[in-house]
Amino acid sequence: MLYDRTLLQQAARKRGADDYKALAADLALSPATAWRLWTGKNAPSAATADRVQTAYGLTVAQLRIPAQPAEQAAA
Repeated sequence: MLYDRTLLQQAARKRGADDYKALAADLALSPATAWRLWTGKNAPSAATADRVQTAYGLTVAQLRIPAQPAEQAAA
């Protein structure tokens, strides 16, 4: 799943989490996992997405970037 890390960052900042370390604390994640989410290196797992929704109110559907049709991606 591709996801929009900017939405996660905006939601976290609204709640006072200005970096990945604060994100880790808010979501009860390891700092390494939080860093990967904050930087967009990895998308959230189902369990982490649930934590994001609980903490920040963002659903998986909101975070997800829709796949582009093959003809648009090839252009």
